[in-house]
Amino acid sequence: MRVKCVICDKINKIDNDCTKAKKLRNRLIHTYMCPECDKRIEENTIKRHKTGNFKLYRKKEVQDQYLS
Repeated sequence: MRVKCVICDKINKIDNDCTKAKKLRNRLIHTYMCPECDKRIEENTIKRHKTGNFKLYRKKEVQDQYLS
């Protein structure tokens, strides 16, 4: 399967039967990033985590008083 990176527009080939290809085919919201862009973003994210200014917004879990 031919795929195009959403960041650098580089075209790569991936195996048709791999899970990444199946996700791209069946779920249109999934996008492909080449390994170079993925690694670069991962490194930048780790740097931001280390500065302490990185905020990850997650859903607050509400504890149900009746389930306790």
